[in-house]
Amino acid sequence: MKIIAHIHTDFPDKFGIPRQSGLVKGLTGQIVFEPEYRNPEIVKGIDEFTHIWLLWKFSESRKEHWSATVKPPRLGGKVRKGVFATRSPFRPNDIGLSCVRLIKVEMDEKRGPVLTVEGADLMDKTPIYDIKPYIPLSDCHPEASEGYTKETRVHELEVHFPEELLRVYPEEKREAVIGVLAQDPRPAYVQDPERLYGVSFAGYDVKFKVENDILTVQNVEKIQKKE
Repeated sequence: MKIIAHIHTDFPDKFGIPRQSGLVKGLTGQIVFEPEYRNPEIVKGIDEFTHIWLLWKFSESRKEHWSATVKPPRLGGKVRKGVFATRSPFRPNDIGLSCVRLIKVEMDEKRGPVLTVEGADLMDKTPIYDIKPYIPLSDCHPEASEGYTKETRVHELEVHFPEELLRVYPEEKREAVIGVLAQDPRPAYVQDPERLYGVSFAGYDVKFKVENDILTVQNVEKIQKKE
């Protein structure tokens, strides 16, 4: 399979990324095609759709052997489900699937067509294998039932983000960072109110603690770029 593009997001690493696409509306990303695919014709008509599917590579989930069963984090990391009954990154083929909102299509003189999307659950520089339009007629199934995910679909924390710390972020990033924290970035099996966690987002490391489903931001530190 050929990598056709990479997406650029505010997540420099995996920790803190929402577990599904579309959960945090304010998250944006830019899809930049590889030189071979920078022909404007390649996206002709895509702006007629509001949403698109992304097929991508779990590039940071390095594991030599996959398992027939995995432990979904939202089930506390103790219950096993079949790998094909989950969206775990540890699979026979390291392929991810996300539905995102297409915000705009721009033509860049050097980079060719650039797609700006919203709601992406991908790490910065994630390789993209394919892009397809979301078609409501065939892709939307309101009658669909779900399994164990119905037990965990609503899980949000109350976020206390001191105003003086929140102002570190530009205004257009503030809603997104609060949304990311509300999704509870912690490992589901760790519930220590004294533990200090950190999420890297949009150039800053956000330090926080969680007690009784209330997340309180302790500090925001600028991430130092590696030489």
